[in-house]
Amino acid sequence: MRKTNLIVALLLGMFTTAFSNTPIELKVMTFNIRYANVGDGENIWTNRKEAVFELLNNENCDLIGTQEVLHNQFEDLNSALPQYNHVGVGREDGITKGEYAAIYYRKDRFEELESGNFWLSETPEKIGSKGWDGACERIATWARLKEVHTNKEFIFINTHLDHVGKLARKNGVQLLLDRAHEYAKGAPIVLTGDFNASPESSVIQSITKVNKRTHLVDTRQKAEVVEGTNWSFHDFDKLPTEKRELIDYIFVSKPVKVIKHTVLPMRFKGKLVSDHNPITTVFQF
Repeated sequence: MRKTNLIVALLLGMFTTAFSNTPIELKVMTFNIRYANVGDGENIWTNRKEAVFELLNNENCDLIGTQEVLHNQFEDLNSALPQYNHVGVGREDGITKGEYAAIYYRKDRFEELESGNFWLSETPEKIGSKGWDGACERIATWARLKEVHTNKEFIFINTHLDHVGKLARKNGVQLLLDRAHEYAKGAPIVLTGDFNASPESSVIQSITKVNKRTHLVDTRQKAEVVEGTNWSFHDFDKLPTEKRELIDYIFVSKPVKVIKHTVLPMRFKGKLVSDHNPITTVFQF
């Protein structure tokens, strides 16, 4: 009996080691969908939403970080994406008012262990608080997820930095990094969002600076294959090419192997889906 138990224990140990060493591969999207603005003319949400839904289902990502989602858009997305669970609240009242930075994750692949929201301000737990010199309330939404096939856990966090306040972006991004590492407790981190900052800016450099304890990897910079434009904001194809900027990002913690980074086209089946291009990354932890 003792010999049998020993053999079982050894086999179980070998199985557990192999299980824990299995890499986890994720396909992640960040997408500023443009809030439902009646002033957008032919690009209003009702004219775009079916193309957005088809695009999202076609890409079949494991995780999606969204920005500028108003409550009616949140409800539309939830109905159109039944294969995903979602986390998010309106940034103005912590319920339904104002833009969401909602996250989506596949029901069949992940179990949600924890989730929450905080505001990018001097008082992160204060609902609807504006930070520093920011023009708007800014929120971050996060979840601790477990991949059901490997039991590996990671933190997924999504946000939208202020478009006006320089101090709000600088301090907001540091708060994001601090909170991400606090929640992660050593687990991998996935950070998505519209950062309203170019790759060479101090905001983005503060995330990727390698001698910084909380640094993360810009998946575009580490990808084996990079596809698409070198910009992501086009204002519904109104901006001249030379004025278009890359302001949407997917960051991950090391060690990581980034297989492919793609800035998707601004149009899907001929329809403009937003004033931003969606971005996807495929990587392995």
